[in-house]
Amino acid sequence: MRVSVHGADLHYGTRGEGPVCLVLTGIGTKFYERQMPARPSDVLKLAFVDLRGSGQSTGDPTNVTFDTLANDLDAVRLHLGVQRVAVLGHSILGALAIEYGRRRPLNSSHVIVVGTPPKGDMARLSAQATSFFDKDATEERKRILRDNLAALPPDATSLSRLYAQTPMRFFDARFDAAPLFAEADDKPALLRHFMGKLMPTWDITADAESLRTPILLAHGRYDYAVPYVLWDEVMSKLPTATMRLFERSGHQPFFEEPDRFVAAVTEWMAGYPGTQQ
Repeated sequence: MRVSVHGADLHYGTRGEGPVCLVLTGIGTKFYERQMPARPSDVLKLAFVDLRGSGQSTGDPTNVTFDTLANDLDAVRLHLGVQRVAVLGHSILGALAIEYGRRRPLNSSHVIVVGTPPKGDMARLSAQATSFFDKDATEERKRILRDNLAALPPDATSLSRLYAQTPMRFFDARFDAAPLFAEADDKPALLRHFMGKLMPTWDITADAESLRTPILLAHGRYDYAVPYVLWDEVMSKLPTATMRLFERSGHQPFFEEPDRFVAAVTEWMAGYPGTQQ
């Protein structure tokens, strides 16, 4: 389906029945459609949204703001004909889910963020992730990462480098992640703008009192790309936030522990019954 907004046509696809949950993506909807567990379709209507300038959506992403993206998500919500939606964002796109909740408290019932950092300074995040990996990872996991990185050619693609980082991103340090990205639609302008312009100064605790929508923080115990420990000193400042740790997952617990992920999300949402349309 498509909805026209100022300067863009947004593409989204739906699956399931029930209250609507927008699943945000910057690399095409197929990537998350294939990884999201099937069972949420029993209780939620998942709407996989290609953000402006990504996937099958049009529009110039190079000057967008959090307000622009919130307006885009509101256009999808209105096109679906519902008053309130849950919003799910993975990795850095969790920041957008949080900012939608901040900007649209009357239209956002729940915010679910998976493997998202509390701050957007990528250089600092990389240093903290490396430090935690050095302290926490087993020697075997470290060796696999060293071997993977050493095997990369000088002209390795960004995807090849991502696959090499599997020991930092998956519970199974030898997992073959390539099939998960087989249908990814990589148009890097949006993510480059998002990480380069919007994220560096982003901090979830800035104006924390404006965060009124319930927030679920879902993290994998073996996510060394965005370690769960980054939230240790932040949680006390976020009265609407709940942490759930997945003991056999890395950066994508919805894929590695689908049943537990669904159970955690549905149980948490039941405690905040704001999804009725």
